[in-house]
Amino acid sequence: MTSAFVRCAAFGALAVLSVSVAPLSVASAADISGAGATFPYPIYAKWADAYKKETGVGLNYQSIGSGGGIKQIKAKTVTFGASDMPLKPEDLEQAGLIQFPMIMGGVVPVVNLKGLKSGDVKLSGTVLANIYMGEITKWNDPQIKALNPDVNLPNTAIAPVYRSDGSGTNFLFTDYLSKTSPKFKTQIGANSSVQWPAGIGAKGNEGVASMVKQTDGAIGYVEYAYAKQNNIMYVGLQNKDGKAVVPKIESFQAAAANADWANAKGYYVILTDEPGADSWPITGASFILMYKDPKDPATSAEALKFFDWAYKNGAQMAIDLDYVPMPESVVSMVQKTWSQSIQSDGKPIWTASAK
Repeated sequence: MTSAFVRCAAFGALAVLSVSVAPLSVASAADISGAGATFPYPIYAKWADAYKKETGVGLNYQSIGSGGGIKQIKAKTVTFGASDMPLKPEDLEQAGLIQFPMIMGGVVPVVNLKGLKSGDVKLSGTVLANIYMGEITKWNDPQIKALNPDVNLPNTAIAPVYRSDGSGTNFLFTDYLSKTSPKFKTQIGANSSVQWPAGIGAKGNEGVASMVKQTDGAIGYVEYAYAKQNNIMYVGLQNKDGKAVVPKIESFQAAAANADWANAKGYYVILTDEPGADSWPITGASFILMYKDPKDPATSAEALKFFDWAYKNGAQMAIDLDYVPMPESVVSMVQKTWSQSIQSDGKPIWTASAK
């Protein structure tokens, strides 16, 4: 049993899913192999379990972070990579890859503050940046109190928890902080891995969730499904329109509504700090990376069948875990990309009749 499956136990009900996360070396030849983002892991696990029951085809997915997923697909050790940080069109071209969005969701700041409940505390991007830069060190700091005049904030030291591994969650979080704090943008910047000046590192969404739960006064950032499955208190955020919002599927959908997928080359879309009174400011898509000319066309075709099935049959499962399914218009664009761009010997490996 691998560590990825052990970590799954933190998700409560998700622990019973029979999705295989065995080392790739022992995967069945019929199984699809993937690696990368922890952000979509709960929904990929749920889809994989349902798909295997229906088709007999398994998904061996390593939840190792977006950086690891990019490395593994470039090393050609997996059928697909998964990343919450989209690769730029020129990087895709250089590597011979395509990418497409599979699911959308939200990254949420989570805290461990006794006597308070989710949504009681509101923060802004600037204040959040100041916390992670080590400039705000107590929960009753005047900057936090100004946003929460009616909340009894404790005189507790803040313990920032950050992702220690290269990850798309890191990218979305730091991209948001860079957009809302010029100082953060200059001194730290947006990337899948950055040098944090303060705090405690933890690996994966699951590692951050666990560390926050066991540390009084902690604050971290995780994909929303992890916050819900682990019953961790989340904070509200002041969005670009100056409105205080809480994370929920409607606020993720509001942010995603502005996405211009049709005109985004390589589907390069970042959904942080989007306008709109109801928009959650740290929303993002999770992407799949595959080769245009795969070394194993048959397995790549099986992977596309799985993704096609997930688009068509997995929307309610995604909503149940508070992800945002891709709109049908985007799915149609993605399927056209599959037919036109993923080929073997000059012929598409996926067509409408292959479904």
